[in-house]
Amino acid sequence: MKKACLFAYLVSLLLLSCGDSQKNFKIEGSFKGFKQGELYVYSMDGSRRLDTIGVSRGEFVFQASITEPTTLVVVFPNYSELPVFAEPGVTIKVKGDASHLKETEIKGSDSNKAMTDFRLKTSNMMPPDVIKEASKFINEQPASPVSIYLLYKYFIQTPEPDYAKIQDLLKTIVKAQPENQKIAKLSKQLEPYKAFAVGKRLPSFSAKGLNGESVSSSDLNAKVNVITLWASWNYESVNIQNLLARLKKQHEGSIKVLGISIDGSVKDCQKIVDRDSIKWSTVCDGKMWETPVLQKVGLTYLPDNVVIDGQGKIVARSLNYPELNKKIEELIE
Repeated sequence: MKKACLFAYLVSLLLLSCGDSQKNFKIEGSFKGFKQGELYVYSMDGSRRLDTIGVSRGEFVFQASITEPTTLVVVFPNYSELPVFAEPGVTIKVKGDASHLKETEIKGSDSNKAMTDFRLKTSNMMPPDVIKEASKFINEQPASPVSIYLLYKYFIQTPEPDYAKIQDLLKTIVKAQPENQKIAKLSKQLEPYKAFAVGKRLPSFSAKGLNGESVSSSDLNAKVNVITLWASWNYESVNIQNLLARLKKQHEGSIKVLGISIDGSVKDCQKIVDRDSIKWSTVCDGKMWETPVLQKVGLTYLPDNVVIDGQGKIVARSLNYPELNKKIEELIE
């Protein structure tokens, strides 16, 4: 699955509400066609890191102690995802077919019912129609946590976010939740991502690589520079890494690359770096979409990339394999 991950570091600003007691939350699930294996689960409010759920004979149980409503994301081996809206003391029932995840039924709360209804309604729609339905849902039910999920899923987590549309939808949500200061602050948090538009200069940033080395925007000073976002489980993003390795070798000294991996396992990331003999610095801290540098470089998609020329100007973004190959060759000439 090419675009399977989540914009968790923005959404962490949104999904918390007040609560004063800790209670157990439980998910009980069964999936046809998935007899044994593991699922991943993490909360988008940052209160829980990546966990695993064991599946045996098509069934699984997951429990967590939470103090307030939280949006969890259950991630499958192919990195398809299902959002689950957790509440203290509530048990959620999940039933579906692993080969038809869009038709999965999630019961146990109004929010999960609303999300299930939306998923079933849009399961056979074309992407533009799904986006229209997402906008309609947000405008009709702005107080629902589902609206926040739909906002980032269909409007923020895209190759070219429409910030004007995002701001309009945010205003609707803010009006419905006037006391939620985290939502009100999201507009300001989006500003850095606008700075990464084509034609802008590359903003400054710094981070640590896998080997503890310091990396920064100032290192990207070649004729052509690429920041690439990848994960070991995303074939297209790894393939783009290999493309960059080939071009870098072919045009020695003319290309610099910085990799950012959103792997939940630093070990898995390191395996790919070693296997494919990646020679440039790679940032991977196991925090997935909560990796701090992602808040500075405007990457919200998987795979994603930013191409910068020798003068530090962003000349392209979010290119696929052939587009990236063509753009680099054009800039090298």
